[in-house]
Amino acid sequence: MSEPRTIHGVRILEYPAEGPILGNDRAIMDLIADGRSHNADMVVVPTARFSAEFFQLRTRLAGDLLQKFVNYQLRLTILGDLSKEASESQSLQAFIRESNRGAHLWFLNTIQELEQKLAAAQEK
Repeated sequence: MSEPRTIHGVRILEYPAEGPILGNDRAIMDLIADGRSHNADMVVVPTARFSAEFFQLRTRLAGDLLQKFVNYQLRLTILGDLSKEASESQSLQAFIRESNRGAHLWFLNTIQELEQKLAAAQEK
């Protein structure tokens, strides 16, 4: 993980693509604890850090993760191309679309998209 930085008034803790897979409650709680200990408003995690099961909504991993982030008042951005996974699941497409309309969980392709989204949110 890198040092936190602020983008458009939001303190962000960004994780690298290399590292352990976040596939269980313990790993997710460690992620939240890191974010909180760095006073982050948002944690940014590459898609490579999640197991394939995470993106299969029937496993409930994604929903459980989001609920934990909401409970701890920490925002999450999952960064990377999920077009292949989304093309194979209408449920995942809908989940990504609805998440991106909200404020707690975003699925974006690049850090530049995150910067644009934060800029737009700041203007409101």
